Amino acid sequence: MLLPSAHHLSLLFIFFLHNLRPFTAARPVPEFPFSTVNNFYNFKYSFDPTWHATKKYVYFPGKPRWARSIPMKLTYGFSPDDLIHYLSLSDIRKTFKRAFSRWASVIPVSFVEADDYGFADIKIGFYVGDHGDGEPFDGVLGILAHSFSPESGKLHLDAAETWAVDFGVEKSDVAVDLESVAVHEIGHLLGLAHSPVKSAVMYPSLKPREKKVYLSIDDIQGVQSLYGSNPNFTFGSLLESDTSANRAIGLRLEPSFWAMFMFLAASFFCI
Repeated sequence: MLLPSAHHLSLLFIFFLHNLRPFTAARPVPEFPFSTVNNFYNFKYSFDPTWHATKKYVYFPGKPRWARSIPMKLTYGFSPDDLIHYLSLSDIRKTFKRAFSRWASVIPVSFVEADDYGFADIKIGFYVGDHGDGEPFDGVLGILAHSFSPESGKLHLDAAETWAVDFGVEKSDVAVDLESVAVHEIGHLLGLAHSPVKSAVMYPSLKPREKKVYLSIDDIQGVQSLYGSNPNFTFGSLLESDTSANRAIGLRLEPSFWAMFMFLAASFFCI
């Protein structure tokens, strides 16, 4: 019998977790009767209401992506006239920097804050109601944000929401985690549509006071199919970093599954 290497074990472990998701999911949390990360797809901008789907992840029609050479650099900026008073610009910048870094860690795309908002590839702002793009926001909860497929670069957040960067500070029952929504919207800006996988950040709903920032295997495979892989990324690294496979897939393993995993690993590598 050949003993599996650490690399093989880590890949098998991820595969094992991914396929056991229906049996090892965490206890369900009651759903609120509204969708809170619903993105608008503007068919006026040459969008056809049909989806290009492969496996679980979904693209926008035509599979658009940023058409630049790899490795790619995209800039982003915050509208100085469209911020919210109770969050500092410093906190907003830090939150979005983390959100962009999650995608940059898996694809050969870097995100850099622009010196001049007017020249940024991705323009971010908080808006209330009708804000001039033909898709007005609807107030508290409901639609939290919307963004557009490549290469629009528009990322709009509903300023009527109670945005939070720290739930320990923001106690509102309807507070929404800014980083979770930012990660989701950046996925759209890169070309991913909504995923049916509940553990994916591209899943179309989010509960108030829920934090969901870790990319799932579905998110990673989807965005890498558009841009390729960051040369420093391996799926095994999910086990070694803060974005561990357990968090990325949204599972809580019971001790009994370790015995099953080791049995499968030994059986898989027997000759």
